[in-house]
Amino acid sequence: MPASETVGLALWATNMARPLDGLDAWVARVEARLAAAAAAGARLLVMPEYAAEQWLAFKPEGLTTDREIPWLADRAPEALERLRPLPARHGVALLAGTMPWTVDGGQRNRAWLLLPDGRAIHQDKLCLTPDERDPAAWNLTPGDSVQVVDWDGLTIVVLVCLDVEMPALSSLLAPHRPDLLLVPSMTERRSGHARVFGCAKARAIELMCAVAVTGLVGAAPGSTWNPTNVSGNAVFVPCEPVLGYTGVLAETPAVEGHWGEGPFLVVPDVPVGAIRALRERGSEVWPGGWSAGHVQVRTGC
Repeated sequence: MPASETVGLALWATNMARPLDGLDAWVARVEARLAAAAAAGARLLVMPEYAAEQWLAFKPEGLTTDREIPWLADRAPEALERLRPLPARHGVALLAGTMPWTVDGGQRNRAWLLLPDGRAIHQDKLCLTPDERDPAAWNLTPGDSVQVVDWDGLTIVVLVCLDVEMPALSSLLAPHRPDLLLVPSMTERRSGHARVFGCAKARAIELMCAVAVTGLVGAAPGSTWNPTNVSGNAVFVPCEPVLGYTGVLAETPAVEGHWGEGPFLVVPDVPVGAIRALRERGSEVWPGGWSAGHVQVRTGC
């Protein structure tokens, strides 16, 4: 397929405080955002990490914190099957945030990229937070691979929240020349939002690609572990003169809550073709996929 010159993105910093009474209501909410994205000219909708946490609004009474993740994982396959027809119906790809997923008896924090051609491609979170490793809390297991996805003339990679803060992953991804990096996130405080969004901007510079990042807003009814979520949306690009100098293509500010569905950002023409041309030639100083493999660290100086 010919390489795309632009791509329309929609980012939904989902308001978790909206009450739900079951999976039907959640899927209907997602489909409404897909329809809005399609009407605005977007080709891909990005939802946040742990978008599935909103299901805790209809969890069984008395479910303890350490059982929340297995309970969510039990519902994830049904939720995925309900979502799978929607991208073809609306002509918009969907990164459906993340949902706990059972693998070998444990649970992973798994993002699902659903494409209009019917493919469902998963990406597990690789680097877990302390809370995600705590047996008394959410007690997840990390993934061990990164998927490189070719779709609609684009090379796409998903990195989940803390994973985008790991520069070592940039060195692994650089030879694959991604056009678009998608970052679903969940951050409890403004400090976490600043880390994730700041590192997402750095990855746009390092990889010479576009990076789209979104996070949760507000608290899910029924959650025992995340009393606050602070985030927004942003699309970052390399800091080049022809791209506007600053590296910020579009953004919404970080907020702790929202009166409606959550901050929604549509960027109709992300210039992936122009970025690709800069990657080939013409950037100010970008050295390419620089691994530091030839550099020695000398201690005791």
